[in-house]
Amino acid sequence: MAMHPSRSCFSVLVVVYLLQCKLFFVHCILNPLDFLALQSVRKSLDDMPGSNFFASWDFTSDPCNFAGVYCESDRVIALNLGDPRAGSPGLIGRLDPAIGKLSALTELSVVPGRIMGSLPQSISQLKDLRFLAVSRNFLSGGIPATLGQLRSLKTLDLSYNQLTGDIPRSIGTIPGLSNVILSHNHISGSIPPFLSETLTRLELKHNELSGYISPASLPPSLQYLSLSWNRLSGPVDLLLSRLDRLNYLDLSMNQLSGCIPSRIFTFPITNLQLQRNSFSGPVQPGGQVTIPTVDLSYNRLSGGISPLFSTVQSLYLNNNRFTGQIPGSFADRLLDASIQILYLQHNYLTGMQINPTVEIPLSSSLCLQYNCMVPPIQTPCPLKAGKEKTRPTGQCNEWRG
Repeated sequence: MAMHPSRSCFSVLVVVYLLQCKLFFVHCILNPLDFLALQSVRKSLDDMPGSNFFASWDFTSDPCNFAGVYCESDRVIALNLGDPRAGSPGLIGRLDPAIGKLSALTELSVVPGRIMGSLPQSISQLKDLRFLAVSRNFLSGGIPATLGQLRSLKTLDLSYNQLTGDIPRSIGTIPGLSNVILSHNHISGSIPPFLSETLTRLELKHNELSGYISPASLPPSLQYLSLSWNRLSGPVDLLLSRLDRLNYLDLSMNQLSGCIPSRIFTFPITNLQLQRNSFSGPVQPGGQVTIPTVDLSYNRLSGGISPLFSTVQSLYLNNNRFTGQIPGSFADRLLDASIQILYLQHNYLTGMQINPTVEIPLSSSLCLQYNCMVPPIQTPCPLKAGKEKTRPTGQCNEWRG
């Protein structure tokens, strides 16, 4: 019976491997298929100048002692390519498809470097893979839809590359995903539904994502959500009302609209970033806001400023359409240095009850420029606030009318 050519070739390679073991008196414990895959990986990559990661990769010795190679029994279970120390120049080259032959692999990472080309489709063959991180390189092309076959995957980090195309819907169906980090690429299209009930971190900032985010597309398990610097649009009030475990939220620099739900101000968030969108309507927290930093600037928010915001340490409400008097509690909190930043410039506010002779603590910043009032006290404003102290009367009358 004739032998299949690929099997014949592999048989020859295995014989060469075993002869090599005898020739160099090496104790060959590694599975031959893994040994050959590591050889292919090595041939496709090199150290950048100043890196010596591959110095230990001498194939006349036991590969399980190579830098970044971790074995269990006779199989490679983890492959961490490159020196993880800060400032290390990293590796250059391409990821060889032979990586897919390391069938026992549970962890694959490539630290910052100049890895180019596409992510090999063969990675989808690694059925036990739980951790995949190839970030801060120069990967291009699309995210393979076949990654959805990695049903054991917990962490997917392809951030800081040059990936294009959309996020395959198949990735959202992986049942145990915990971390998805695809930020700083050129990914477009909409955000697919994520079905994992253990997803805690979703980071998609600095891409070209667009469209409406379905209220049911993200699970309530999320604790960290970063979607800034995209082109997302539509309301998110129903979505945000479900995500009550969030401790970090950044939706800034999009085209999101509609109201901001009052419930969001009760979430255990340390930094709420909703700036530079098209949110509109009044903002009324349900209780005293304990979030240290709240940025709602550059939106279309209107109505009065709630005194419940006076407990925020850094509050950015500038460049909106807020009207009326600034609650007295803000002046009190400013004077006792509880407020560090209070930016209210470029609104339609009509006054603030504060003694013009008082001195704002040096640790606090207040800006009231370009409102419907003469600022009662003069304090430094950011340069982009402009030089005009008050808004033209005609604009103020038109807004009141």
